[in-house]
Amino acid sequence: MKFRQRVGKVLYCLVRGLPHSYFPIVGRLCKRLRRSFGRMVVTSMGKNVNVEHGAILNHRCTIGDNSGIGIDCHLYGAVHIGNDVLMGPECQFWTTGHRHDRTDIPIGRQGRTEEEPITVGDDVWICSRVIVLPGVQIGAHSIIAAGAVVTRDVPEYAVVGGNPATVISYRNQ
Repeated sequence: MKFRQRVGKVLYCLVRGLPHSYFPIVGRLCKRLRRSFGRMVVTSMGKNVNVEHGAILNHRCTIGDNSGIGIDCHLYGAVHIGNDVLMGPECQFWTTGHRHDRTDIPIGRQGRTEEEPITVGDDVWICSRVIVLPGVQIGAHSIIAAGAVVTRDVPEYAVVGGNPATVISYRNQ
């Protein structure tokens, strides 16, 4: 991690807990501070990005223009967010998991799996409390219903929901 990102991470941790952006007057200032210091943390951040209260970012994330990271969202590892992505509160993106292939060693001591990046296409709406697991690619123009657990790739224009998430319909039909 570069020096700039380390400094940004410290500063971002300080402003992460500031009030939500919808608070009158002070909310706009908090939104700008989170965006400014968040930009120092991530690999790249587009224009007009809203990073909400409590969101956790890391140095391997990329975020496109006009996207929003919801309240208390967690982006762990290489998560690539496209342009115009709406994200509800408490979404989680996990790019690694625990190894569990050996039965003679407790799962907690087996280490982690290899990182598998997550990619979210342009114009995607991710509702609240969605969990996206390692290696998933979410196609452009899709909608992920609230509480969905996305375990495999989502096609473009798909509306998915459930645990595990399955296609409910398509927006373009």
